[in-house]
Amino acid sequence: MRYRPATTQGKPHPLTRRSFMGAVAASAATWMAPRAALHAAAAPRARAIDVHAHFYPESYLRSFAEKGGAQNFSAEVNGPNAFTLISNGGRLQLDETFWNLDKRLARLEASGITTQILSLSQPMTHLVAPERGAELARLFNDAVIEAHKRYPTTYYGCATLPLQAMPLALKELERIGGEQAIKGIYLPTSLPWGELSDASMHPLYERCQEMRLPILLHPLTVIGVERLRAFYFANLLGNPYDTGVAASYLCFSGTMDKFPKLSFVLPHGGGTFPFLAGRLAHGQEVRAENKSQMKYPLRDYLKERFYYDSITHSSQILGFLIKEVGVERIMVGSDYTFDMGPAMPTQAVLEQKLSAADENKILYGNAAKLLRI
Repeated sequence: MRYRPATTQGKPHPLTRRSFMGAVAASAATWMAPRAALHAAAAPRARAIDVHAHFYPESYLRSFAEKGGAQNFSAEVNGPNAFTLISNGGRLQLDETFWNLDKRLARLEASGITTQILSLSQPMTHLVAPERGAELARLFNDAVIEAHKRYPTTYYGCATLPLQAMPLALKELERIGGEQAIKGIYLPTSLPWGELSDASMHPLYERCQEMRLPILLHPLTVIGVERLRAFYFANLLGNPYDTGVAASYLCFSGTMDKFPKLSFVLPHGGGTFPFLAGRLAHGQEVRAENKSQMKYPLRDYLKERFYYDSITHSSQILGFLIKEVGVERIMVGSDYTFDMGPAMPTQAVLEQKLSAADENKILYGNAAKLLRI
């Protein structure tokens, strides 16, 4: 951080995504339905690391079916290769490549992705009793470790932790933090008991900083969900808004300054955060309540402490993001295997017509450096 004063500056599935989302919007505001588009067309083979790819281990789903899930979620086993997630009466049959990483390989081949960083999806392990959360976290993390052993150049992952009991979270982190498969930690953008800036999270941040493990954020239950029930707005609007709120809390609270070597990866192109940076920076300068916590100008955090995936759904907006935060801060994301991810994750990057060196940074180099691959 520079020391200077602040200045202004798919398979088809048996019911529609809309009908399922109508049932689960309040408790699973970020849920998305699987898609088949990743293997719909061939793409030029490029070396690319996908930092935003979801994974349900089969053991995790079976545990949900046998012992119960989290919040309003449960699961059914419908056959040897069939699982259905259930929430608030809504049912979603999962694409097999959610858990079958062997079959996922063919889709990666078609999409131009050579390596995926696997992370969990809704629901996460902090939404159940502490011991149950620790059990589910072990199931997920062990599955990631096993996937890496089988495919050591293709699959790595971000660990999930039972955040509702920090001693258990730190215990699990110590158990798996040194594994070659584990390249980061996966956290929600908000917690049932507060924001990510809450002091209860500081022991985890301290240890992640010591272990050089970046934190990948992802929205779950999003801000203002009561207003976002219609039109899939909980996802379309709620996800980027919640990411922007989370990043802002981390900055304005002084949390980023307490852990100066800890990096955060923001999904969906950083949500609203990069696009409201001017307003946030102005608020930092003119509002008295924002003068005492942050050590540096808002844009320093934007450009030097956060990384961003490439999921903007617009080549033009991705171009703006590159200009705003720098080519060194952006990495490829797919949101696999949900329909709100791009069918060809590398396409928007290739359309930027960057130099070969800068293109490679986004496709592979930035993630390889940050995650030590």
